Amino acid sequence: MQPNSSAQPTQTRYPWRATVRTLFAAGVGALSLLPVAAATAGVDTVPAVAQAVGVAGAITRVLALPGVDAWLRTYVPWLATAPAD
Repeated sequence: MQPNSSAQPTQTRYPWRATVRTLFAAGVGALSLLPVAAATAGVDTVPAVAQAVGVAGAITRVLALPGVDAWLRTYVPWLATAPAD
């Protein structure tokens, strides 16, 4: 008996979408580091890494909200959790 595909997480049903969403969140997190990268003296890598991880986590959390996902399906479908039905 095969499991019901609608019961599977979207990460399992659409692995490339999950990958793109994670890369998008990480990219936004990395962009927030531009001021740190531009600093010429005394750059400490621990706060920079913590900042990138924190921003990527926040973006990922926002992308997981049902209202945001519905908006993404309408306006940015390649970033939604699943393709439009």
